[in-house]
Amino acid sequence: MEYIWLVYALLSAFAASLVAIFGKIGLQGIDSNTATTIRAIVMALFLIGLILVQGKIHDIKPILMNSKALFYIIISGIAGALSWLFYFIALKNAKVSQIVPIDRLSVVFALLLAFFILGENISLKAGIGAGLVVVGGILIALG
Repeated sequence: MEYIWLVYALLSAFAASLVAIFGKIGLQGIDSNTATTIRAIVMALFLIGLILVQGKIHDIKPILMNSKALFYIIISGIAGALSWLFYFIALKNAKVSQIVPIDRLSVVFALLLAFFILGENISLKAGIGAGLVVVGGILIALG
């Protein structure tokens, strides 16, 4: 169970790939911002159902009572909404094969922000990997 995070990370990556494919198909002939809004509503309903099934609805109150946690969760939600708005606009205007590799540069941005804001270290291997992500993303997008 030491590497269970890797299983979840791979499942996340696969699910994200489905978002790109299904999103591109669904955006044909419709407004991307409205589509993103509907997507967000579906996500919210799905996740509310999940915590109801898990019996975790009581976990909402402690979060609402923790102003620091709530603030960061709210701004994370705003950042996520902006990300999806921009992502769906990009998907509407270009190929999935162009958008996804550029979007995945979020890996590099996250590493840099984790370094500057959270004080996390970036090892030489991680730095080289980030450089490869940048080069690979650009090459795939221009491909």
